Amino acid sequence: MDFTDVGIRHTILNSVQLHHFIDFSPSAAVIAKEARLCVIAVVLASADSCCAKLPPIHSYQHQASPTVKPHNMMRTLASLALLAAGATAQIIESSSFGTGQTISPNKDSIPGWAIGGEGHEPHVLSDKLILTPPYPGNTRGSAWAQSPVTQSEWSAEFQFRASGPERAGGILQLWYTKDGQSRIGTSSIYTVGQFDGFALVIDTHGGRGGSVRGFLNDGTIDYKSHNSPDTLAFGHCDYSYRNLGRPSIVKLKHTSSIFEVTIDDKLCFSTNKVALPAGNTFGITAATPENPDSFEIFKFILESATGQGSTIPSNQGSTPQQPISNQVPDQPAQPIINSGTEGTMNGLAVQIADLSGRVQLTGKATNTILQELKNQAQKAEQRYAELLQKSLAQDRQFAQFDTRLSRLEQLLQAIQNDLQSKDYSGRFNQLHETLRSSHLSLSENLQGHLLSVITASSPRMGFFIFLLIAFQVLLVISYVIYKRRRANMPKKFL
Repeated sequence: MDFTDVGIRHTILNSVQLHHFIDFSPSAAVIAKEARLCVIAVVLASADSCCAKLPPIHSYQHQASPTVKPHNMMRTLASLALLAAGATAQIIESSSFGTGQTISPNKDSIPGWAIGGEGHEPHVLSDKLILTPPYPGNTRGSAWAQSPVTQSEWSAEFQFRASGPERAGGILQLWYTKDGQSRIGTSSIYTVGQFDGFALVIDTHGGRGGSVRGFLNDGTIDYKSHNSPDTLAFGHCDYSYRNLGRPSIVKLKHTSSIFEVTIDDKLCFSTNKVALPAGNTFGITAATPENPDSFEIFKFILESATGQGSTIPSNQGSTPQQPISNQVPDQPAQPIINSGTEGTMNGLAVQIADLSGRVQLTGKATNTILQELKNQAQKAEQRYAELLQKSLAQDRQFAQFDTRLSRLEQLLQAIQNDLQSKDYSGRFNQLHETLRSSHLSLSENLQGHLLSVITASSPRMGFFIFLLIAFQVLLVISYVIYKRRRANMPKKFL
């Protein structure tokens, strides 16, 4: 079987329980059916040898009694086996994603789904869809299937993961509603108006670490304007979903007799009073506050519930099927099989159906183990490569550090050798003598120079005295001349 067509997932319920699950793509399912038919052929061959020993079976009519050919009964059993093999669930590809190795062949979209957001654009990676990022907050994201569900009985599997800081929060909804993309868009259960359908809400309501609740609406209740939308939930269970480090697996099953929700293979709530109509579409929305959680969607698989859990019914009490046999032209009536042969056929049909189921389960378990071993080997190789790269980088850093230490040691050793090999006392004495001689010469020269400068710059006293005497003589002469002129002036008498 081609393992690229098989999707594997596992869930660790506690420290000792490890549950594995497998999802077949259509091509892998065809190969599995062919293998199952080969096993059926082997069983039929062994049954043919047993039926050959049966006594001939006669009809209860008045004509000649032809015998029932063994190969005719084998044809009937083969038809029953094919009917039992065909009664298996089929994946609805138009409303599913994540069934293969990658979530989408495109990097910005998922075939059959419309992706949108507010405050950011959801990211489509190889194995997951990030509806809300870890930063920034106050963002919304949505993914809506473009094709309505035509089956009235279905089962859905939904894998998600929520991670964020300790006091972060957010809300995640899985919708099955009519015209969900146009009526709901990116709204949450608290901001949506009137919707027609079902909503599964996952949040931290009530402060219990997490809860899963179910809501119904027939289009008459406006949740946005309702005083307390939390009271409208018809089913709930507590579930701590944040920072688990693994995807959480939510399963929904809707049939004519029951509607149930399980999470991590544990029943959350169920009821037989809910009947959802066909024609609705599935959608996933998420919203975060200022301190956000990051919601990641890994897989959403929708399967038709036809044939799930059913077995080939017994034909007792109903009209027996008439075998196809080679009849003589003059015989107008078909032979009728007696009750003993009918019981043998029914027993073989049940055994064949049971054997085919066991073969299918064995094949699934084998493929699961092989794929898990392959994944673990790949992870181990990746971890080994990462550790090898880290060790090489550390070795390079240690080598550089060792080189620097070696250079520093060499420099210190050279300085130490230089200090030990040379005597600097003579140089210090020479420097001391130089400084002392410089001081003596400077003090002697400075004293004589200062004296000469003071002598040269001082004024001459003889010249100063001469100026003083000359000024006094000039004053005396001026006074004498003034007296003479005053005495010679004419006198005036009154």
